[in-house]
Amino acid sequence: QVQLVESGGGLVQPGGSLRLSCAASGFTFSSETVNWSRQPPGKEREWVATITSGGTTMYKDSVKGRFTISRDNAKNTVYLQMNSLKPEDTAVYYCTAKTYWGQGTQVTVSS
Repeated sequence: QVQLVESGGGLVQPGGSLRLSCAASGFTFSSETVNWSRQPPGKEREWVATITSGGTTMYKDSVKGRFTISRDNAKNTVYLQMNSLKPEDTAVYYCTAKTYWGQGTQVTVSS
């Protein structure tokens, strides 16, 4: 069955970096667009970044220049490199593909 498993979240100080991973299985990963979304505490879920099967990337305005989405089709994995993190980046981050969602990984940016 389709599985998306996120990892790499944690507690980081403002200005710090984290790299999230999303390991996929159960579908032809290389053919699919993959997205990262997040849900800040007490707020609705929001889109963060997308990478298409051809490698085209798109970003939410507030993360442009700080976040980078990439993929390794040989490993069926998508990454989200997050630099210059801000407290407002605190959220549960989810990987999505087709209609499937992972379980999420918590990112907390706090001093």
